[in-house]
Amino acid sequence: MALQKGDLVLIDYVAKVKETNEVFDTTQDEVAKREHLKKEGEICEPKLVVVGEGWVLKALDEELLSTEVGKPVTIELPSEKAFGPRDPEKIRIVPIKHLYDKEINPVVGARIEFQGKMATVRSIGAGRVLLDYNPALAGRTLIYDLTVTKKLESQEEKIIALIYRRVPVVEEDKFSITIEDKNLTINMPEETFYVEGIQIAKRGIAMDIQKFLSDLTEIRFVETFKTEPKPQAMPVVPAEPVAASPEEAPADEEKPADEEAKSEAPQ
Repeated sequence: MALQKGDLVLIDYVAKVKETNEVFDTTQDEVAKREHLKKEGEICEPKLVVVGEGWVLKALDEELLSTEVGKPVTIELPSEKAFGPRDPEKIRIVPIKHLYDKEINPVVGARIEFQGKMATVRSIGAGRVLLDYNPALAGRTLIYDLTVTKKLESQEEKIIALIYRRVPVVEEDKFSITIEDKNLTINMPEETFYVEGIQIAKRGIAMDIQKFLSDLTEIRFVETFKTEPKPQAMPVVPAEPVAASPEEAPADEEKPADEEAKSEAPQ
């Protein structure tokens, strides 16, 4: 059965430029490593998409409506439906000195930020740099080899997926939720307490849940700080007295009365 607008699905894909066969995006870890696309700390895994919400390119989003779960498809997007045609008006020649003044060392093919905009360095020569302010994939036809791996059905798995989308650095199974009537409680694991931007992430989670699961009217985040148990002191056991042997008896030990009398008798 084809997907419907508003469905929450996981998609797995490899995206490449048709003209060059260059892979520019993927959700597959092995492909990302092979194509040198994986960044440090980045997680490559099937991506959550709400169909029709523009979480992917509009033309790709529209194609999802005719896609079936578990069935691989190849989707071709001409430049007009992807990042648009290349605009010659957005190509400029800049003195290289201007880049050096901004501590920018241009390299052909690199994406740099100059004068508040992102540009691609197309060429360098004679003290000048050719900058292309078009999107990097403008004018290119894109190919997506894509599979919808799963359609999320239950309320619980939708909630966990929306949480994980905002906080991908913490494993999904570390979050626990409780639903009572129209109230949702999200128990935040300790790993999230010091995640950078966690308050903004929680706000985003709440907005997503209220939008896509509108029957939930109240969302509560619970952070529980547990104290470490104090180590118990070991009980002090008194040492048992040890009887001294005759050889160890002290020299000035008191003698019996009869022996003392003998020693004091005149000779």
